[in-house]
Amino acid sequence: MTLYERITAARRQLTEAGISSATASIDADVLARHVLGWDRAQLVTRAREPPPEGFPEQYQRLIDRRSRREPVAFLTGSREFWGLDFMVSPDTLVPRPETELIVEEAMRALPAGRSTLLDVGTGSGCLAVSLALERPSATVVATDISYPALRVAAANARRHGVGDRVHFVRTDLASGLRLQADVIVSNPPYVAERDAPAMLPDVVNYEPATALFGGPDGMAVMDRLLATVTPLLAPGGALIVEFGCGQEDAVRGAAAREGWQVRRIVADLQGIARTAVLETTRG
Repeated sequence: MTLYERITAARRQLTEAGISSATASIDADVLARHVLGWDRAQLVTRAREPPPEGFPEQYQRLIDRRSRREPVAFLTGSREFWGLDFMVSPDTLVPRPETELIVEEAMRALPAGRSTLLDVGTGSGCLAVSLALERPSATVVATDISYPALRVAAANARRHGVGDRVHFVRTDLASGLRLQADVIVSNPPYVAERDAPAMLPDVVNYEPATALFGGPDGMAVMDRLLATVTPLLAPGGALIVEFGCGQEDAVRGAAAREGWQVRRIVADLQGIARTAVLETTRG
């Protein structure tokens, strides 16, 4: 059996497990390249060759796990974000493309020179590390309530050469911090608990619930965030947060109650309102 035939069989198995044909095709190729250590060009040019020794067994184990809907990022241990390779684990969310909107908005808001950035609920550290690389003069503080997540984030900071500029703190949101940040970013838990039964098993069965769910309506953590970070934002600074599909009105209402003004709402590539850029109206 050639590599091509092995991968074709894997695609068929994933499709039979309920994964869409398009996703199954991508996943089967990604996992094959992960086991082989090849890039896409190598796989294409050598697809008609017999698989190397040990490949069928290693590959089948991963395909079986993916058939049980374990995320590909957890099988490979990494996910691309902002053009960078980030280590991930079941202790962190898998970084998603729409979260790159926060990076774009933060770069627009951060001063070009020396500045301070606070990332609340850093998870894998994808926001903190990406922005530290984009702003070499910035000092970055990143928090998370999870020790295991912070270990992953710190490893990602070292991996990308910014371990000396990203300072990790274990705390609930930003409790106990004493700083003045030019920009605060956060991708808080915002999924409504009532939506869990409709979610993909890849997400709800594997990614950490504490990083996914924001209470019955998804706004519990967002409400606390908006209520607590005002003293940590420097005058003229911006708070940039991600929120869920259909939550724009709820975010606007919560912001108004806590003394925040919406500078703008940014939609993702699907046209879904996804990111809010806020400024405080309190002194």
